[in-house]
Amino acid sequence: MQGQGLWRGFLACCLTVLLMAGVAEGDGPILIGALNDSWGPTPAEVGLRDGLVALGYREHEQFVIGIRFTRGDTDALPAAARELVEQGVHILFTSQPGAAVAAQRATTRIPIVFTDVGDPLGLGLIQSFAHPGGNITGVTTLGVELAPKRLEVFQEMVPGLHQVLLLYNPAHPYAATEVKVYREAARQLGLALTEKAVRTQGKAQAVLASLQKGEGHGIISPRPLSLNIPGFILEFGSRRDIPTMFATSFWVDRGGLASYGPDFHESGRMAARLVDKIIKGVSPADIPVEVNSKLEFVINLKTANALGLTLTPEILYQANRLVR
Repeated sequence: MQGQGLWRGFLACCLTVLLMAGVAEGDGPILIGALNDSWGPTPAEVGLRDGLVALGYREHEQFVIGIRFTRGDTDALPAAARELVEQGVHILFTSQPGAAVAAQRATTRIPIVFTDVGDPLGLGLIQSFAHPGGNITGVTTLGVELAPKRLEVFQEMVPGLHQVLLLYNPAHPYAATEVKVYREAARQLGLALTEKAVRTQGKAQAVLASLQKGEGHGIISPRPLSLNIPGFILEFGSRRDIPTMFATSFWVDRGGLASYGPDFHESGRMAARLVDKIIKGVSPADIPVEVNSKLEFVINLKTANALGLTLTPEILYQANRLVR
């Protein structure tokens, strides 16, 4: 399967994340198996580490987080979840809906804490927000509800924007709902939405390669990482000087124009409190799911300048963070 070794730490940051040994009853550091379909540690996983440290847990003495990631391959998540279980982790921590579903199917015994899930009830992860049931709890965020505002902000930022490309993988369970919401939002904003369903990475690259600068185009990225579509959008947008809008700030820090969506680092910090309760003996079934309502609008000013965009004071005032 795709992905890297189980106990990778935090890659270039060299953060081996740790956790207290309460669940392990003094037998050593607790092992938290972190699962995602990204290319390394997610903002939520970094937030988990920061949250645990803020709660007083000591790095390199009391807990270890091992990260299993599948590089955009959602089909590889079930096997990755099973491997974490077989490795004997004490807690599973997931980012993104697919990872949460894979973890839940892999074990009914090991506690699971999820983040970056917009509809845990609809996915069948929990029985209710107040009493999740089973071996799972977590932090939910707003999902497709943010799509109209994201498209509206994109239009305000880019004068002359009239046609927006939306690439998506129709095999992803989140895709159909997201496309439907964007379609209605574009209609109300008077934008032409070009929807392109792609089932392979090669097809995604071919669609993007057909775009030309100066045609009133912009690209809006889907939220899921499936097929590395956001990564290709970042690459092609930068190469062709085409404005791009993302759901998370991760891509803006790497050259995308802007993002509007949940603060996933904050989700991880919130999840640390749930992990703390599990360590102290509370069953996940009895730990209410928390809602992260913190949103962030991030703009990359260097990218805006390269695109020749003059951002109005109103837009700049709305931004939570500016990448200079």
